[in-house]
Amino acid sequence: MGSCVQVVVDVGCGTGILSIFCAQAGAKRVYAVDASDIAVQDVEIDEEVDVIISEWMGYMLLYESMLGSVITARDRWLKRGGLILPSNATLYMAPVTHPDRYNESIDFWRNVYGIDMSAMMPLAKQCAFEEPSVETITGENVLTWPHGVKHVDCYTIQIHELESIATAFKFKSMMRAPLHGFAFWFDVEFSGPALYPANNHIPSVVHQIDGCQKKKRANPNEALVLSTAPEDPPTHWQQTLIYFYDPIEVEQDQLIEGSLVLSQSKENARFMNIHLEYASGGRSFVKESVMR
Repeated sequence: MGSCVQVVVDVGCGTGILSIFCAQAGAKRVYAVDASDIAVQDVEIDEEVDVIISEWMGYMLLYESMLGSVITARDRWLKRGGLILPSNATLYMAPVTHPDRYNESIDFWRNVYGIDMSAMMPLAKQCAFEEPSVETITGENVLTWPHGVKHVDCYTIQIHELESIATAFKFKSMMRAPLHGFAFWFDVEFSGPALYPANNHIPSVVHQIDGCQKKKRANPNEALVLSTAPEDPPTHWQQTLIYFYDPIEVEQDQLIEGSLVLSQSKENARFMNIHLEYASGGRSFVKESVMR
């Protein structure tokens, strides 16, 4: 791990596997801390730490994530020029088509063993598509290049920035297809801050996170990237899908535009409110859902 990287905090340690990896990599001391902000506040560490490591990411990056705990740990213990791993993250969204999923959930009711049960379809749509769905899609389902919803710099982000995130988007469909909803995924990068000495390498422990394939670096100075994008190998985060109750037929090069607001639920801070407004082909829609 290098002579300059000696004291590590693992935020949200769980089974402690990352803490063990850090110790195996040569850390002088490893503090394994529970995930909650309360736990982080209660822990007393009487020294500055060289590295904060955490698998804080949740579904859709921010749902039930431990980023707030990482921020608290950073402000309490990280020495000037210290490392946070992962160091930054980006949440993406893109319109998707997914006829198989729609057919298996909805059109199934048109013919159930030869019986027309289409009267069940409105209820089926509500049950299947009212809340976001965590599942795996492929690059073939994605209709456009993605839009960056939020970039998180773990060295500078503040907790209040997580309370509400808003973005406006504009997509141009690459093909003619039924638009079934929007997919969300994220990347995280492992790199040091500008203040961190250039000759300190990123500890090899980051290669172990989630057992996932990471994007290879062309040279050692480039950031190591873990991607949960549809075109990359699946991870346990998969992708998060927000489905429409009814598909929208879009033509090639047709615009799909609108806005998105992600906010913490007042009912429960762990829940995420999703307010999505979108328009295509002269028709406007609103979809509100809660990730709980």
